[in-house]
Amino acid sequence: MTLEIVLVVAGALFSIGLFGVLARRNIIAVIMSLELMFNGVLVAAIGFSRFTAPAALVGVDGAITESAVRSALTGHMFAVFVISIAAAETALALALVFAFFRAKQSVEITDATDMKN
Repeated sequence: MTLEIVLVVAGALFSIGLFGVLARRNIIAVIMSLELMFNGVLVAAIGFSRFTAPAALVGVDGAITESAVRSALTGHMFAVFVISIAAAETALALALVFAFFRAKQSVEITDATDMKN
């Protein structure tokens, strides 16, 4: 597996999520598409973390050991942080969807324009 393959998968996930955000009218489908976009970014971050070594890990002679690359978990830590933030964002978004459904009896985005004032 190479970095290019990981980036293609990440780009595909992000593109599918972007299409879902732009094409869907259901608020829940839009939230799920946002999660796909987050996951695409996370796959790219973990791929970069795995396949590129930070300058601190490069030895004096320019050699990079496999154990040094595996110990660099910056992308993984970023992913854990983003996953926890995304979970909180999804919980808040679903609470807003429930409140919106109680008020309008619909979960369509086009009905949200009536919520002014």
